[in-house]
Amino acid sequence: MRKIVVGMFVSLDGVMEGPGPADDFPLAGWTMPYWDADVAQFVDASMAESDTLLLGRITYQGFAAAFGDAPADNPDAATMNRFTKYVVSTALEQAEWANSTVIRENVVEEIARLKEQPGRDIAISGSGQVVHTLMRAHLIDEYRLLIYPVILGQGKRLFPPDVPITLDLVEARTSAKGVLLVTYRPAQGPDAAGEGVG
Repeated sequence: MRKIVVGMFVSLDGVMEGPGPADDFPLAGWTMPYWDADVAQFVDASMAESDTLLLGRITYQGFAAAFGDAPADNPDAATMNRFTKYVVSTALEQAEWANSTVIRENVVEEIARLKEQPGRDIAISGSGQVVHTLMRAHLIDEYRLLIYPVILGQGKRLFPPDVPITLDLVEARTSAKGVLLVTYRPAQGPDAAGEGVG
């Protein structure tokens, strides 16, 4: 079975909103001073294990604008354009970015079916509402988090307050600029809060 992997930039107080400077968020761009080779390698390694993106509408449209018309010799754009993409949206009439399909109904059931299909990891970036839905449905298999040494005090958070989760640490290291690069999997067994999310 394929894994659903959440890859997320997160502040020390759990905020996932506005990591890039173009985001519509008062504190947007809070990750930018910390970008370095360690961060890039962590992101690239995760993407290399995936062949599918699962996104909410806002993240999907942002990625499509950034990568869809990028020059063919841009390696990041080439990777993103090649991926199979699923966008969860009731508002989007058509997904025009290459290799894209809209999921409008029965979201949990459709994504559970995607996990059963052959292929590599299904990656999620941003897309907070989609992530929260999948947490509640116990469909997330792994969290690859970049935890930044900043306190934002506002913004959308990765983990909702009503979903108890116990995670097992798989790997942890620190970037040269102090970003924690961690991989967690949902805890298994009777002591796992919320009976795990995997």
